[in-house]
Amino acid sequence: MKSINKLTRRDCLVGGAAVAAGCVVPRSGLSARQVMGKAEHVISIWLGGGMGQVDTFDPKRRGDPKKKQSGSYYDAIETAVPGVQVCEHLAQMAPLMDRVTAVRTVHHKVIDEHAAATNRMHTGRPISGTITYPSIGSIVAHQRGAADTSVPAYVLIGYPNVTRGPGFLGARHGYLYLTDTSQGPAGLSRPAGITPNRQARRARFLEVLRRNVRPGRVRQLREYDAVIQQGLQLSGPEFASVFQLDKEPPRLRSRYGGEFGQRCLLSRRLIQRGVRFIEVSHNLNFLNGAGWDVHNEGILQQHKLIQELDTAVSALLIDLGDKRLLDKTLVVITTEFGRPPEFDSAGGRGHQGTAFTCVLAGGGLAHRGAWGETDELSKNIVSRPVGVPDFFATVLAAVGIDGAKELYAGERPVPITDRGRPIAELFS
Repeated sequence: MKSINKLTRRDCLVGGAAVAAGCVVPRSGLSARQVMGKAEHVISIWLGGGMGQVDTFDPKRRGDPKKKQSGSYYDAIETAVPGVQVCEHLAQMAPLMDRVTAVRTVHHKVIDEHAAATNRMHTGRPISGTITYPSIGSIVAHQRGAADTSVPAYVLIGYPNVTRGPGFLGARHGYLYLTDTSQGPAGLSRPAGITPNRQARRARFLEVLRRNVRPGRVRQLREYDAVIQQGLQLSGPEFASVFQLDKEPPRLRSRYGGEFGQRCLLSRRLIQRGVRFIEVSHNLNFLNGAGWDVHNEGILQQHKLIQELDTAVSALLIDLGDKRLLDKTLVVITTEFGRPPEFDSAGGRGHQGTAFTCVLAGGGLAHRGAWGETDELSKNIVSRPVGVPDFFATVLAAVGIDGAKELYAGERPVPITDRGRPIAELFS
């Protein structure tokens, strides 16, 4: 036990927070001890807008928007795990839930602002005025690097955003991105007007600039130079071949479904090539006009989004399993917050951060279909709460990263997670 003279300011703050939270449900199952998995890659699926847990992975009694009777919008169905149900529109995921854990008790306090909640669910922390925190993708890239030096460690299939970026870790731990699977990454293809001779002249000029920069050049310049070098390396035909989805069997491509499914298929090809972390955004060509942000009439076609998710993710899990990659690949589904069981004036739903669901699959974890319990309407946590730092610590531990480790923003130590504890039972 620490003597009173050796207590730090951080110790006092943590102790005070524990006292203040004395009425909170105990964090049972969250381990202070170090647990470590053996996964090699992460495919993180982002559902922008706020997936409603009560309408997907944590179904409750059926509600009625016309009568303003709170509850799920759809019926529930049984899964491969006894006692674990999902929404009827997750029919292809249901028989695969023995390879999945729906973490039903994730929670935070950011509900009114999508950008702030998106930042929280990418960095694991609230927005700071003094430091830009790295995303979990950049943390994995920084800690593990690419599995093959000829590819980037981190690829974003979706629109770029500072929330998904490297923060204080620097540009070299950022992402390569693309927004259309039919075209590949933006900026890697040489424009038609740039001939090989012009490209060679530019390379020689760049080398002259490098030689004339003082040896002690600033860190940002060195990192920018490293990004240029990586860009030149990745613009070759070898890496470009990863994006040729037409090389896949037509039947398999069809099984994955539309553009979102093709993104999931590409993510499998990327991990085979050695990419460590891929984020796949499901925030394009929304089938209901509102995406996962189902206020008002947006909820009327929500089932089409759920069905698209069901088709693509079930195909991904089966495909990874067939190629013996599922134990090596952690598939994660996250969103900025959940949805309350009540219906708004037009029959849609608002925002809820007190209890919502994020999903883990594969990655060599000891899956159990679901983790944690919410009340009869999935509004409050009953047992096994999982804070966002805890969820992050679980993801990092699955790929062999110590969530208690510290990074450095200049000379300032910053814990990788905000004192998160992994879910120990998933590693047994």
